[in-house]
Amino acid sequence: MTNVTAENARNSFSEIVSHAAFRKERFVITRNGKRLAAIIPVEELDFLEKVLDDLEDQLDAEDIQAAMEEVRQGKTIPWEQVKKDLNL
Repeated sequence: MTNVTAENARNSFSEIVSHAAFRKERFVITRNGKRLAAIIPVEELDFLEKVLDDLEDQLDAEDIQAAMEEVRQGKTIPWEQVKKDLNL
């Protein structure tokens, strides 16, 4: 991974994009030594998005299981009580 200042990235943008696209290189854009953004090959972005989608699905499934367990254990609040508490 190559660090590039924001100024250098602006001046060499098309070259950086070409290197990411065709040479599969990664770049981190920095300003004052702080990491701001990254330019990566689109294949890596696709992979990361799939991994994150799968992780979100897994977390959703875990949340559903936890909610179902609360229902089984009677730890839920009846809808009528919620409406009453909210003055609905």
